[in-house]
Amino acid sequence: MIVRMTHPHLPSTEAAVTAIREIAQEFGLEMTVTDDIGADQTSRRTSSGAFAVLDPDGSLPHEAYVELGGAPSVTVQVFPEDDARITVDGIEFADVPRDAVPAFLRSVHGGLAHVKGRFFPPGWWLIVPLPGDETYKELVPGASLTSWLNSRVR
Repeated sequence: MIVRMTHPHLPSTEAAVTAIREIAQEFGLEMTVTDDIGADQTSRRTSSGAFAVLDPDGSLPHEAYVELGGAPSVTVQVFPEDDARITVDGIEFADVPRDAVPAFLRSVHGGLAHVKGRFFPPGWWLIVPLPGDETYKELVPGASLTSWLNSRVR
């Protein structure tokens, strides 16, 4: 029996990593996490001064980079600013709200994500539907599809 834990609001990077860990266990995926803690370590900190560890408000920002094993190749970079960048087989989805990360990963690994092609304008699109009529769509760069993307063509 699989119990799906829902995370209506992921208040921190650590909560997002915990939710990703649950999804990795649910789908039998290996997972590695790299944590960057402190304004001097996170990638998008521009408001803090040089060599500052804390943000101006005294908080300690936490960013995580998660790699999930299996097919497709998936990485998730969770930022302290309540958003994430998810890359699926080389296709980058930027600015995904942190709260949407679990549903996004379930859609990808649960078989809901799919690829659609168009003759005009030409191109392939990776479409990731989420509950509540929310959908993420990104253009697949280049003319060739990976084997996983090709298996998801509709």
